Amino acid sequence: MKSIPKFSHRACLAGIAAVGISVSVSAAAQGAQEPVKNSYLPVTDSETFAAIHSRMVAAKPDIMKRQMDLLQERYDLSDRPASGVVMDRAKPVQEGVRVKLPQGVTWNQLAGQMPDQIRDQGTFPKGFLPLPHANHPEGGMVFPKSELDELNRQEARDLTRFDLDFDIPERFLAEFPPAIYLTTRPDLGDVSQGKLITIENFYDVFSGILNPKQLEGLRLLLTPFPQQQFNQTNDRRSDKPSRGVACFDCHTNGGTNGAFHLVGDIRPQEFRHRIETPALRGVNIQRLFGSQRALKTVEDFTEFEQRAAYFDGDPVIATKKGVNVLERGSQVHFMAEFQEILDFPPAPKLMWDGKLDPKLATPAELHGQEVFFNKGRCAECHSGPYFTDNLMHDLHAERFYKQHMENGMMMARDGAIKTFPLRGIKDTPPYLHDGRLLTLDDTVEYFNLVLGTKLTEQEKKDLVAFMRAL
Repeated sequence: MKSIPKFSHRACLAGIAAVGISVSVSAAAQGAQEPVKNSYLPVTDSETFAAIHSRMVAAKPDIMKRQMDLLQERYDLSDRPASGVVMDRAKPVQEGVRVKLPQGVTWNQLAGQMPDQIRDQGTFPKGFLPLPHANHPEGGMVFPKSELDELNRQEARDLTRFDLDFDIPERFLAEFPPAIYLTTRPDLGDVSQGKLITIENFYDVFSGILNPKQLEGLRLLLTPFPQQQFNQTNDRRSDKPSRGVACFDCHTNGGTNGAFHLVGDIRPQEFRHRIETPALRGVNIQRLFGSQRALKTVEDFTEFEQRAAYFDGDPVIATKKGVNVLERGSQVHFMAEFQEILDFPPAPKLMWDGKLDPKLATPAELHGQEVFFNKGRCAECHSGPYFTDNLMHDLHAERFYKQHMENGMMMARDGAIKTFPLRGIKDTPPYLHDGRLLTLDDTVEYFNLVLGTKLTEQEKKDLVAFMRAL
């Protein structure tokens, strides 16, 4: 395996606050003692903002080069749009398997081997491994440029981090801004008017469409509140003191922009999982919330995000940085009322039961549907008209690789992940809970290997065609 360069001294120090290491800078620099890991973030300020800013800006080029080198090693990042396939409006869908194979290995060869053979030979494709955060020892929310630019234009609110940039190329993200479909007004189609909905324009766009509770819920979802990296303290990651982050800064228009961060409920830092923002479309049919947390209602999830996830799961640091404690009976309820009317995009080829209308579907799509419900084993989890069983499943993909470190993240087990609904799946790349799979073609190869289904090339191709129709 290719050796991974060690983190620079500056980069290591940059991550100290994130992992909650109780050790002084001088002791770390001198190697006087082994760092002591614990569950808590440091509350007291040990550096001025100017010192933090100077140190982290200087470390940024090396950190981003290391992450982009990892992406280039794992994936084909070229622009290869699928002919005639677009997302909500006009953005092309990227096609083809982008995960790179080890030299001299084919997909068919891998599919014919046992997991322990692949593990011992080290031939599990690196793009199938967990995807590290752009700076895993540091973590935190990172937003794509399209979101940063439009928020700046509308609100003069800057969520640019001085220490990190977004890593996945824009062509592999959802269309910006996403369309908005409502269960209450399907006759209107996309109600977003092609705009990024913000605190500046939501009333003009939605007054007369939403009831007062839904309108107030949307206002709260668009209101920025303090968050770990964006707040008023010296250890923020924005140039200026920040008003904070809104729910829909990640869940853009109730969809997704691909923003990522780290889960707050795992320690130590190297075992925390990168989380790519899922769309909120179809929340009304879902019974689990959070890709790994299994929260039982969208109200639970909304409250959890504000109280804990915004601050890496640390209520002490949340108090310091200005946690916004929502009132459950009104504010949380109103926010849930709006989230629960976000609908999936139209799928004109699907009938009421989620099956293709044979009069409208192509032969490839119909064959892909047959593979989905039979040989491909997809429907064992992605069942029903919305293609989810609302359960958690552990694929045990760690059978295929040895635990090791890459870019500050431990390549360990994923654990149980909830079954995301597949309706509208072509509109919300990248895929899997951490965004490690850039295209639907990648997802087919991943599950073909992990589930051992041994699909033919034609079956794989047609399965992708079927999922694009959902």
